[in-house]
Amino acid sequence: MKLLVGLGNPGAKYAGNRHNIGFMALDQIASDHGFPPWKSKFQAQMSEAPLAGDKLILLKPQTFMNNSGQSVGEALRFFKLTPSDVVVFHDELDLAPGKCRVKQGGGHAGHNGLRSIHAHIGADYARVRLGIGHPGHKDAVAGYVLRDFPKADRDGWLDDLLRGISDGVACLAGGDSGKFMNAVALQVAPPRSSTGSGGTSGKKAQRSGAGADASPSKTARGGAPAAEPAATENAADDRPSPMQRLLNRFK
Repeated sequence: MKLLVGLGNPGAKYAGNRHNIGFMALDQIASDHGFPPWKSKFQAQMSEAPLAGDKLILLKPQTFMNNSGQSVGEALRFFKLTPSDVVVFHDELDLAPGKCRVKQGGGHAGHNGLRSIHAHIGADYARVRLGIGHPGHKDAVAGYVLRDFPKADRDGWLDDLLRGISDGVACLAGGDSGKFMNAVALQVAPPRSSTGSGGTSGKKAQRSGAGADASPSKTARGGAPAAEPAATENAADDRPSPMQRLLNRFK
């Protein structure tokens, strides 16, 4: 059993804020993987469902960011989990927009949501750091994180990042952060199509199966172009060699 926590602030006023990217990640996971409707529990919105042979609990604290740890602590005690069973998705100023990093344990780096979680369950939990970029000056941080993502970001890298997180969540819950990061990379920077049409068509093909299989290896080999070189090589193996053709002339 894993407890996946998304950080953000409750209410429509904050829904599109950069600070709420953790909520957005969990919403994408719940939608893609058919989680039941959210219900109020542990001072949070919670949903739970089995995924890839394990039970996942999604938790969006409704206590406002600075008190997120209250909700996380309640859920942890109720389900008799340890901090190592917790994964927290949060915004990260020190990563460029669209970047994603997985970290186990460590400090809170001044993030008020993490600071609160530290106070309630300690530091030995995993976190998925979701880059939103930095406004350039510390005095501008508060206004920056509490503003909505611009439309260009929402329609561009943000959508790709959230879909990649959803694609790889089963790997993340299973402890394979490498495969999780591969799944994210396939959405954020998909390989170019061999037909010369660029990455867009490949990305659309991957999205059509989002949530169906979290294995990035299956996603990567899901397109038809990958099978074509093998078919060509097999056809070449069936042709007679020049020596065989010469011998056939004297039969």
